[in-house]
Amino acid sequence: MADSTIYTLISQEDVEKRVKEIGEQISKEYEGKDLHMVGILKGSVYYMVELAKHITCPMTMDFMSVSSYENATSSSGVVRLIKDLDEPLEGRNVLVVEDIIDSGRTLSYLLELLSKRNPASLKLTTLLDKPDRRVVQGVDVDYVGFVIPDEFVIGYGLDFEQHYRNLPYIGYFKQEESGE
Repeated sequence: MADSTIYTLISQEDVEKRVKEIGEQISKEYEGKDLHMVGILKGSVYYMVELAKHITCPMTMDFMSVSSYENATSSSGVVRLIKDLDEPLEGRNVLVVEDIIDSGRTLSYLLELLSKRNPASLKLTTLLDKPDRRVVQGVDVDYVGFVIPDEFVIGYGLDFEQHYRNLPYIGYFKQEESGE
């Protein structure tokens, strides 16, 4: 993508404002309860850390790694569990934290897997939602940062071949026209 320009889809300020709002909403809904956040590696790390700063109820964190991309820009359809949780979920209020949901395959697989572990509650938050790409129904997102169009996005944890995660905003590539 060397001959591509990165355009801003969602500014750093808008991302920070929305993450704070979601954190406040979660804090109200879980007031008086403990929350166990499960981040989906690697992309959710940025969102999860910033979200946690705005959650006021007692909370713990764990991480899972699943993949359906395999260095491509669209889902392969095959979901693989790469890293499982370190702690059991039984009886806990679990909030799955994802960076982006598009096809829904990964989250459908993951939510089914986690629900079998008998949590007290199981909810889902994502920074970005691409409903136009959904091929699996029944992935209900409880807390959505932004609904976005069908663009391949980068930044704030989202990558292209492991690059661009560190952009403080959500961007997308636009191929430059060659003059030939």
